[in-house]
This record gives sequence, structure tokens and C-alpha cells, in this order.
Amino acid sequence: MAELLFRLRHVTDEEAMEVRDLLAAHGFDTYETQAGFFRLGVDAIWLRNPHQHDAAIAALEAYQAERLERAQREHQAAVERGDAETLWRRLAAHPLQVVLVLLAVGLIAALTLLPFLGLSRT
Repeated sequence: MAELLFRLRHVTDEEAMEVRDLLAAHGFDTYETQAGFFRLGVDAIWLRNPHQHDAAIAALEAYQAERLERAQREHQAAVERGDAETLWRRLAAHPLQVVLVLLAVGLIAALTLLPFLGLSRT
């Protein structure tokens, strides 16, 4: 029976392609499924041969560790260059979006706390 190997939901196209290439390079027998129109299924890569599961997981863990290290290096380089995104840079680039998000957070907090504030008056 096939085993779920890697979920593709919230994964960039670049990372998905790298995972596909990695699994193909190691010779793992895989196939993909899509969630479908109503999103009832699972976007994922499945392993057909359960005997390859441990080796496939080890290869994916090594890939993820390398990808994390690479992303941290890129972020650190951006910080050193002064290119890293900060709240103030985002506010300058997209002021309306930031203000609307802050208003939404405030509204949600107010609606959540409103019943408790009403209890203190009685």
C-alpha cells in the first residue's frame, strides 16, 4: 500500500520541483495526487513501495536540513546587506495593507474581549 511521503500544500513550486528531482534521482517509485476542485483530496507525493520508506524519509530530512541552512544563510546575507524585510519597510512599501491588517487585528481583539468587558460592569 502506498504511503504518504510529502505534502505539497503551502509548498512553493521551486521546493516541490526540488523534492521531485531528489526522489527521482534516488530512484524512489512515487506518484502525486491533487486535492481536486473542492479541495477534498490531498496535494501530496506518495511512495508506492513501503520498503523504501525509511530511505526516502532520510533523503527528505537531509534535503530539508540543507534547505533550512541555505535559507538561513540567505536571510543573514540580506540582513547584513540591509535588504531584509522589516515591519517598517513593509509599512513603507504597502501602507494600506499594513494598516488594514492592524485594524483587523484590533477589531478581532475587541470582539473577543467585549463579552468579558461587559461582565465587569455587572
